Amino acid sequence: MAASGSKLAIYGAIVGNFLICITKFIAAGLTGSSAMLTEGIHSLVDTGNGGLLLFGIHRSERIPDEKHPFGYGPELYFWTLIVGILIFGIGGGISVYEGILHVLHPIELSDPTVNYIVLGLAVIFEGAAWYLALKGFLVAKGNNSVWKAVKESKDPTTFAVLFEDSAALLGLIVAFLGIFIGHLLEIPVLDGVASICIGLILAAVAFVLIYESHGLLIGESASPEIVEGVRQIVNSYPEVQRAKSPLTLHFGPNQILLAMDLQFLDSLGSDQIESTIDRIESEIRKKYPEIRNIFLEADAILISRRTLKLEKSSQTNNSSS
Repeated sequence: MAASGSKLAIYGAIVGNFLICITKFIAAGLTGSSAMLTEGIHSLVDTGNGGLLLFGIHRSERIPDEKHPFGYGPELYFWTLIVGILIFGIGGGISVYEGILHVLHPIELSDPTVNYIVLGLAVIFEGAAWYLALKGFLVAKGNNSVWKAVKESKDPTTFAVLFEDSAALLGLIVAFLGIFIGHLLEIPVLDGVASICIGLILAAVAFVLIYESHGLLIGESASPEIVEGVRQIVNSYPEVQRAKSPLTLHFGPNQILLAMDLQFLDSLGSDQIESTIDRIESEIRKKYPEIRNIFLEADAILISRRTLKLEKSSQTNNSSS
């Protein structure tokens, strides 16, 4: 489940982008600015992307069922991937296309005052949304560096919104410079160059989102801290003679599957093994509540609470093997 801070950042981004989207298109229509038109497209795409992220969060929170016994957590990763593709294809692609057209066929800009007003309002709205996204990201980041936090994050909404809003603010600066310098020096081609730059910024952000979403979608292990913590818990039990490295897999930001091979002392009976398994599972779940599914295997026989009862007689015969 995504953190409430992530949802708040998404709501803030949707409201901010929607408020300035229409005004950007109006300004582009009045002044003929390519950069302003590009910014309008950018805000429109970001508004839709926010809705897709919320949709992905909602879908990922559905409870497990027979068809999806481990839940729907990867839905969030899928829709984040779609957002990255939309940013690249629609946001970046159209921006570059519009920029090239205006470079090849520059249009004289009319009075840019309207553009400056709209850009100023956009900075205020985008800045507010960016601040909300930054607060949520800093909480999730902890003491890690920005790039390490992005690489290790299992909740793409924590950085997706921040990256979108950062690209939006940077795009506004580029749009302002393109309009201002182009009007000041009477070089309208600079307006088109600004559009191309905005498109490249969006493409860069899209690449990061697509790359990270791809990694999460095909399956990533839990953090090294969690894996090491599980290993220490298991090895602290004297009944465990040997334990292989824990195998973990994220099915969502806060849903981890754990599988582990254990070798118990030969002298233990099935009841003692069952009791030890229960205590290990209880301690793991208490320290790491995000580990929802635990499968412990001993001597190639699955020792879960359910299968232990089904195979109790068999395990009693093999407990000394």
